[in-house]
Amino acid sequence: MSYPTDTESNDDLDFSSAMQGVKPLSHDRHVATKTLKPSLKAARDQTSRYRRAAAAEEIEQVIDGLSSEAKEIIDSQDELLFAAPGVQLRLLKRLRQGHIHWEAGLDLHGYSVDQARDELSTFIRDAARQQMRAVIVVHGKAFTQPGQPALLKSCVNDWLRQLDPVLAFCSAQPKDGGTGAVYVLLRRER
Repeated sequence: MSYPTDTESNDDLDFSSAMQGVKPLSHDRHVATKTLKPSLKAARDQTSRYRRAAAAEEIEQVIDGLSSEAKEIIDSQDELLFAAPGVQLRLLKRLRQGHIHWEAGLDLHGYSVDQARDELSTFIRDAARQQMRAVIVVHGKAFTQPGQPALLKSCVNDWLRQLDPVLAFCSAQPKDGGTGAVYVLLRRER
């Protein structure tokens, strides 16, 4: 059996003196949200709705890291050309001349921008997984709507630059669609 020492009793006295003037709680239950003031509850609900709306908007704008808006609108007759750092000039030249045989193709005619984004992302990732070296993507020239910019072409230009498996791309030869299509060179997975 142990008896309190002088230091233990001093600690008890210090705690008691520190707690002087403190009122004990009248209950030990949690306050339910129903008892919140109406103005606080309304503000909390409004904040929650705002956060859900912002999250939904963010999900709509970015899928697979690709936004649904083009950074730069490109004319339908402009040629597209992109090469990631380290791609040899000779390889890019062969791609532009159509000398690298493409193994699969995707035609985006008739797709909305959101549908095209999903299809393109899935197509490129699947082609890379299947160890394809080159593919073709037909985006069209937007001649069906005179005076309208080539929105899908502009989006494809942005999206392909953002996709990791893409090493390079360029406008296709006239026999394969010209400026309405692009050859895409893919990174080989190891």
